[in-house]
Amino acid sequence: MEKPPALNGGASLQQTSLARPSLGRNTSELLQQGLRHDREGSVSLASQLYNAALQSAESNADARHTAEALRRLGVLHHRSGDLESARALCRRSFEVANLAQDCVLAAEAMNAIGGFALESGEIDQAETLYEEALELGGGNEEIRSHVEPNLGVIANIQGDLSGALAHYESALHASRRTGDDRATAIAYHNLGMVSSDLKHWPEADRYFQESHTLAEQMNDTHLRALCLLNRTEVYLATHRFNEARRSAESALVIFDELNSPLDKADAYRMLGTVLRETGNPALAEARLRTALQLAVSTGAVLSEAEAARELALLFQGTGRNQEALTQLNSAYRLFGRLRASVDLVDVASKVENLEGTYLSVVRDWGQSIESADGYTHGHCERVASYAVALAGLLGMDAGTQTAIRLGAYLHDVGKVRVPHEILNKAGPLTKDEFDIIKLHPEWGVELLAGIDFPWDIKPIIRSHHEKYDSTGYPDRLAGDAIPVSAQIICVVDVYDALTTTRSYREAMARDRALEVMEGSRHWWHPDIYEAFRRIVA
Repeated sequence: MEKPPALNGGASLQQTSLARPSLGRNTSELLQQGLRHDREGSVSLASQLYNAALQSAESNADARHTAEALRRLGVLHHRSGDLESARALCRRSFEVANLAQDCVLAAEAMNAIGGFALESGEIDQAETLYEEALELGGGNEEIRSHVEPNLGVIANIQGDLSGALAHYESALHASRRTGDDRATAIAYHNLGMVSSDLKHWPEADRYFQESHTLAEQMNDTHLRALCLLNRTEVYLATHRFNEARRSAESALVIFDELNSPLDKADAYRMLGTVLRETGNPALAEARLRTALQLAVSTGAVLSEAEAARELALLFQGTGRNQEALTQLNSAYRLFGRLRASVDLVDVASKVENLEGTYLSVVRDWGQSIESADGYTHGHCERVASYAVALAGLLGMDAGTQTAIRLGAYLHDVGKVRVPHEILNKAGPLTKDEFDIIKLHPEWGVELLAGIDFPWDIKPIIRSHHEKYDSTGYPDRLAGDAIPVSAQIICVVDVYDALTTTRSYREAMARDRALEVMEGSRHWWHPDIYEAFRRIVA
């Protein structure tokens, strides 16, 4: 799913308000002129006009104009990445409107504040503010046309696509009734977003085109750029790669002219994705790193998480597994922060997809390690399958089973430092050679030292050759000092080693392998060993 303005990278558009023609004449003209320049991308001139309107309103004790000017300045500061000033200005707008008992303007200010909360990943707070704004508006169609799209964004984030669709359609009807072309354009844009989420690409393309046409007619530069950015996903999905690149690049140029770092982060991320998918990894990495830096600088948590995920996919595709895992960990933590703040269905699905990517990256890495030894092809996959089955039989939870699967894929990662001639030696190893082999658990942990996994897999890697009777390595641990997960990997690792052909001997039959292991059952906890026997049987 593409995100609402500050979520994963171009998205359902949040609505702000238009000028109310009933406001005082001179100040109203300043506000309207400011709004026109704002939409055209002349941010500096728009800011001057809004400030002039504010001074005029305050000098005339005109609370309604004051509230309007404050809110518009707040939205302008927000788009420039100055979130603190944006929040302060819109809070002042709400207070002034509230004192003037102007519920519509108070609702508009609350709606804007909700947008800032959404950009910062405070999803539950944003939803509360939007609902309060709708209630404060008291059925006003203008307020409905501005708030319903934002509630649709929340529903979209939560994975409630039918709810999002209903909100966007409600916004479209309200905007048509009030003759608000910009709100209509935003409704079309958001309908394009939810159609993309549903993978209804022709409908999404049509909605974005409708929105883009209205944005051009109104000379609304920002909305036009958002349509270009989010239409890029449609082009990618339908393999129109040249159009995808042109669309993302055009959006980036506009956002740069608008000095909108939040939107630039999303545009850089989308452009990086296009470049990655069209076989330009070096440039894709540069663009995705820029997206990440911009997202961090603006505090856009979801944008940062999405950029990290896309960068991880790039690294996975180019075999840079350690870097891929570092970025995946970053994305996992960021999504976790959002998930902890509120029960988000869509974030939960993103985390689930992220776990699938983790397994894919780790599996690829494990297989690349095996490629150095022609006799161990498929070893990590088999160890993982046995180990997860054993963990399930022992009643371990899903999180622990995931850790064990990942640990199984990477348990021999340290062997990349073992000289090739030792790893593939046909005859028995000398003591010195075996001493080198015994270093691979420690080397594995060293290789992963810079990766802060969400699961506790490093003890598995370090201790998967420890024995219950203290005869293992590298730390000669004994009994329950050995992590249970490491004992599980150890027992299935030994079984797979015995039942597959190695450089120094032929594979054993299952029964012979079990007979050999029975003589060494004191290497493992009795419960683990017995459960292993049941699994193999």
